Amino acid sequence: MARLTLRPHNHFFSSSPIHAHNQPFLSLYTISPLHHHKLLKSRVKCSASGTERVRESKKLPPKNPIEDPTPQLPVPSSDSQVLVTETETGSEQNWPPWKNIPQRYKLIGATSLAFVICNMDKVNLSIAIIPMSHQFGWSSSVAGLVQSSFFWGYALSQLPGGWLSKIFGGRKVLEIGVFTWSFATALVPLLAGFMPGLIFSRILVGIGEGVSPSAATDLIARTIPVKERSRAVGFVFGGLSLGSVLGLLLAPPIIQTFNWESVFYLFGLLGVGWFVGFQFLNKEEVSYEGNEISTSHKSEKATQEELGNSLKEIPWKSFFQSSAVWAMIYTHFCGSWGHYTCLSWLPTYFSEALSLNLTEAAWVSILPPLASIVVTSLASQFADYLITNGVETTTVRKICQTIAFVSPAICMTLSSVDIGLPPWEIVGILTAGLALSSFALSGLYCTHQDISPEYASILLGITNTVGAVPGIIGVALTGFLLDSTHSWTMSLFVPSIFFYLTGTVVWLAFASSEPQTFTKEDS
Repeated sequence: MARLTLRPHNHFFSSSPIHAHNQPFLSLYTISPLHHHKLLKSRVKCSASGTERVRESKKLPPKNPIEDPTPQLPVPSSDSQVLVTETETGSEQNWPPWKNIPQRYKLIGATSLAFVICNMDKVNLSIAIIPMSHQFGWSSSVAGLVQSSFFWGYALSQLPGGWLSKIFGGRKVLEIGVFTWSFATALVPLLAGFMPGLIFSRILVGIGEGVSPSAATDLIARTIPVKERSRAVGFVFGGLSLGSVLGLLLAPPIIQTFNWESVFYLFGLLGVGWFVGFQFLNKEEVSYEGNEISTSHKSEKATQEELGNSLKEIPWKSFFQSSAVWAMIYTHFCGSWGHYTCLSWLPTYFSEALSLNLTEAAWVSILPPLASIVVTSLASQFADYLITNGVETTTVRKICQTIAFVSPAICMTLSSVDIGLPPWEIVGILTAGLALSSFALSGLYCTHQDISPEYASILLGITNTVGAVPGIIGVALTGFLLDSTHSWTMSLFVPSIFFYLTGTVVWLAFASSEPQTFTKEDS
């Protein structure tokens, strides 16, 4: 007798729940060829996918194939099954919303937020110094000394910050820096009546903030490709402009509603909150990179053992034999002179020279950093667009830095010349010039990573150390010149114009973004 054998795909009488659910079985039958079509019609039945899903959701065991001899043909999964599965798993995999964001973007975002808080703690004193001077009877020279003390710590921490970032990584250094400056900010009201203590607290704020640029530079150099670097630098350091805006916006109403002490307590608390939140970000990254934990521990252990010799291995002499490095050093000094003197003294200038009250002076002081946020975004897109389309990186950096220096020099010249301009036009001109100086983030501040990603944090530490000197000398000298000459033009604008113009000449003549090999052999 002829026989017709029906076999399942791969399995007979599977008792596995997985097979029972996903690969419905066929029993083995012997059938007459004359009647096989009748038997199949009456005995073969399809398994309903809904029944199987109910069985799965209730954790019920599948039917025993021995007890139920009814053959079941495989049924393709329906769209509803796929939809349910995707919905159930997708809702878990996509929460929290930032869970699937690439690690480098998380770090860049957190770093930018740290820089927002950084400048909030930097500019709060430029507003609070007005009521503090009235309360304690400080002259402009003393007020300038108090504000400049921040830059003493800022200058001292640049090279150590760059070195530590290279050894331990920018993430850890940034984390410690934020906590340090936030704690020191909260100390200011407690020490304000004791001048040495007040100066010490501001030095400590400067130390904490001083390591942050090098830490951020290390992060960017190690994680961001060249074609995205201008945008990354712009986004991170653009947080400084946003921090200035928020600090100048929030400080006056806080001071007027409560007192000047409260602004230091509240801003310090923000930094501590960032520090706590950053710990959760670290834990989340560890859980995603569990297979890399042992590698990172080995690396950290090795660097700790070699910590004593690591400083000697840095090719210091090779750095200072490079004309491009010297161009960055002087350019950084020139840019910092204009930036730090304006950051510290513009609120007072608007209050005294333009006869604006505390709130009005603060609101007007917001305009330059607010406009800088827009300019930073446009400048970074502009620079990356040129590089992507084949323009030489050195040329792009020179174009951006020239715009960053020539623009404020022209605008300060127009503001300082007595041609009868009304106050609000002077505000507009200064706002435009200082906003365009943000092109430096796509010029000077990208060059450290361009010429040496390996030593980028140390190079920024070198240039930023020199760049902090105008904060020490320039801010205090502005107050001294103001007491001596009673002229905002001679004390604030003329020195800045001089450094902007000479910095442009040096940058165009000697700057370069070509990768350089710094070797210990030259040391």
